[in-house]
Amino acid sequence: MATTSSIEGGRQRGSVRRHRDAFQVRVSAGKDPVTGERIVLTESVSIERPGNERSERAALKEAEKVRTRLQHEADSLKVARTRSTFGALLDQWLPQAEIDPTTRMNYEWMIRDHIRPVLGDLPLVLLMRDAPERLEKFYADLRRCRQRCDGKPFVEHLVDGKHECRVVVRHRRRPGRPTVEELANHNCGSAGCEVVECQPHVCKPYSASSVRSIHGVISGALSAAVRWKRIPYNPAPSVRLPAKRKTQPRPPSSQEMARIIEAAHEVSPEWGTYVWLSAVTGARRGEVAALQWKDVDLDAAVVTLDENYVRGPGGMILKDTKTHQGRRVSLDPETVRLLEQLRAATIRQLSSLGLALSGETWVFSAQPDFSKPRDPSSLTRRYGRLVGKLGVKTQLKELRHYSATQLLTAGVDLRTVAGRLGHGDGSTTLRHYAAWVGAADKAAAETIGSTMPKLRQPRAASED
Repeated sequence: MATTSSIEGGRQRGSVRRHRDAFQVRVSAGKDPVTGERIVLTESVSIERPGNERSERAALKEAEKVRTRLQHEADSLKVARTRSTFGALLDQWLPQAEIDPTTRMNYEWMIRDHIRPVLGDLPLVLLMRDAPERLEKFYADLRRCRQRCDGKPFVEHLVDGKHECRVVVRHRRRPGRPTVEELANHNCGSAGCEVVECQPHVCKPYSASSVRSIHGVISGALSAAVRWKRIPYNPAPSVRLPAKRKTQPRPPSSQEMARIIEAAHEVSPEWGTYVWLSAVTGARRGEVAALQWKDVDLDAAVVTLDENYVRGPGGMILKDTKTHQGRRVSLDPETVRLLEQLRAATIRQLSSLGLALSGETWVFSAQPDFSKPRDPSSLTRRYGRLVGKLGVKTQLKELRHYSATQLLTAGVDLRTVAGRLGHGDGSTTLRHYAAWVGAADKAAAETIGSTMPKLRQPRAASED
């Protein structure tokens, strides 16, 4: 009978050795370029009847066929390491992906800061082999610390190169290039310049939703690789992701909302109208910021929300709404009255500058001539300062929650609420506002119960 050594003779790669009641085949495929660990492909061929020479010869012959196949697989892995990496796939996939500018900006950031440093040099074939183990470890690291530190203390330096690990000054000066005289007379103390020091690293974990977003980028690229015949299937669905925490909206109460509206109107009628309109329509902050007077039909008491003012790669841009669908939202008489007052004030302001109001004029603007919409980020900060002074713990985005919860608890049907919020369907609204849908459902049960006829109680059966 042929021996294991005779099969391994010559210069053939790989080995076949007897291990208990089987022949074990091992073929080296080089090193993992990321971890440096040696990759060994292994497979076993069982001996049907141990001790029987014919059965052992048959198993040995099959083992040699397995060794030849594993050699081809090892060659494929080596070619993949030099020709097809995950980073190369990302470079080809992202430019042609049909996504809006803000999503593209977020994808570029996730790829640059997180995905490429860990997976960029990894061959696609290797990622196929151990995607669940490799990606789950990557996501666990991000959930522990977004910088994927090793847990040892270190200092986060604010500047590169040699420096006194201490001071970075953020000077406060007037806009524009300072003159030589201004530079010479600049006083950091009186100007309120900020002095920042290099600080010890503090781990800041990523949320489950952020990790799931990163996984979405990886999965999207792998799906493209399947379409392009680079890999036979997408391994991403087999990866266990961190559980996404259910949203628990905490909108302001009706009493708190009254205080917020009153305080906003005291600051300025425009600011008060913005807060009011956001609360009654449930629109996103960028959707309200993107309103022009052509979008406001005061006669029909309707506002059209079909654009979103957001930050893109090159600055602020106008784009379509988050769901890529415009919507018309009806207004109540009090909201119409506030918008009429704001429109009249806008006409007076423009008239003082020798200008006239048009359909292209922005409804909410920080410019005297209303030539530019307000930055949504500045609205968020302004709202935060407002509610902070009132001692109310809430955020601007929770005006959207306020609108939804008020409508649902008042018994407005789910489909109507979803339409006003701009949700694609009622499932999104139900997922975020299940508690308030339940309260509305309970009220509905009491309503239908009160309309039912009253049944007379049956008499108790007499005893024999």
